[in-house]
Amino acid sequence: MLEKILPQNIYSILSKYVSTNALNEIRLRVDKPIVLAIGNQKFFLSDHGTTGNLKEAMCSSKTMLEDIVFKASEYSLYSVNEQIKRGFLVTHGGIRLGLGGDLIEEKGDIKTLTNFNSINIRIPHEIKNCSLSCFDFILQEDKILNTLIISPPGAGKTTFLRDFVKQLSERNFAFNVLILDERGEIDLGNKGCIGNFADKISFASKKVGFENGIRSLSPNLIITDELGTKEDIDAVCYACNCGVSIMASVHADSVDELINKQSFEKIIKDKVFKRFVVLSLRNGPGTLEGIYNENLSRLSNRYFGR
Repeated sequence: MLEKILPQNIYSILSKYVSTNALNEIRLRVDKPIVLAIGNQKFFLSDHGTTGNLKEAMCSSKTMLEDIVFKASEYSLYSVNEQIKRGFLVTHGGIRLGLGGDLIEEKGDIKTLTNFNSINIRIPHEIKNCSLSCFDFILQEDKILNTLIISPPGAGKTTFLRDFVKQLSERNFAFNVLILDERGEIDLGNKGCIGNFADKISFASKKVGFENGIRSLSPNLIITDELGTKEDIDAVCYACNCGVSIMASVHADSVDELINKQSFEKIIKDKVFKRFVVLSLRNGPGTLEGIYNENLSRLSNRYFGR
């Protein structure tokens, strides 16, 4: 999909010199060097691949950014304005463009985002079997325990969620799974990515997605990404009260940082989540640092590798 949205010269350099299997992000800022995130390292893009020399770095222009957004919208910004005004745009295959620019507001409501000045292109990857080390801790007696995946940005939360759904399907656990794909990043669109027993609601808020999904699709498990607001937490509690299991993620570096998030205070106290899985970038995205129970006690002292 990158070939459809990037300028031809940039895509040619990437395809010739950079392994797309390792490429996580492409950051473009008007009149600034193009930055690549490869593994957990940052490089500038040059005519000959990657470089650490600022003088050799290629820069992006305002026209370049506008063309990328236009192509990613399939030449219709209007049709994807609901995404754009929330600061992102998702292409087929789960590639996500985080957008910076001028927000246009009217009476407190965001109408759109214009004058794009930065784009963060995030390239999703499948890390096969990355959830298997946790599988038996989460699935017990044919019940999925409410689980929260904790990691900093880019450390594999979404990849873990995607793989867990696939593992359920491959093992023929025929749970009805609802993927609430608020940003369109969980389902990559390729065959088998989310298994055989998953339904999907995309680009809806968690409140609307949880309520409509439970009512219409009767899921046993809801998978959703990036809890943050009080409204998100309320949606989780609503689903739990309906007897639905939840697997979600949150941005945090550790359990200790999670504890200090004010919006999570009540659900931690009420022990809504029975398992906490901590990921990091220490050995690359998806490094499993530990699994904790509802009391935030580590369940295993052994080292978890990638």
